[in-house]
Amino acid sequence: MYPLLTTCPVCGGALHVVRLECGACHSGLDGQFALGWLGHLTREQLEFVELLVKNRGNINSVAGELKIAYNTARSRLDDIIAALGYGVPLDEQRPERRAVLDRLAAKEISVEEAMRLLRA
Repeated sequence: MYPLLTTCPVCGGALHVVRLECGACHSGLDGQFALGWLGHLTREQLEFVELLVKNRGNINSVAGELKIAYNTARSRLDDIIAALGYGVPLDEQRPERRAVLDRLAAKEISVEEAMRLLRA
């Protein structure tokens, strides 16, 4: 079975389901079905949510499994929260904060420099 696509690979528009089929008896139901909250997330975000559930909500464990910094994992979770329409995305609160954290994760700046920039 193929992984769930949530956006059109041609134009980027939202996809919807038009047919549901039983795997046991093969009876089907045609119509237009919404993907619900799943439809708001990219494939990468869905994979992150799966890891988060697998790790019982422990972001440190997710970060370790993905081999990324805790702040990067937290940032990805914040993006998912924003995609689902909850809270204000970090980019709208303080866009420079995201840039500083990205530079820190990429080891372009030191922790001390990042702290100085975040306090400014």
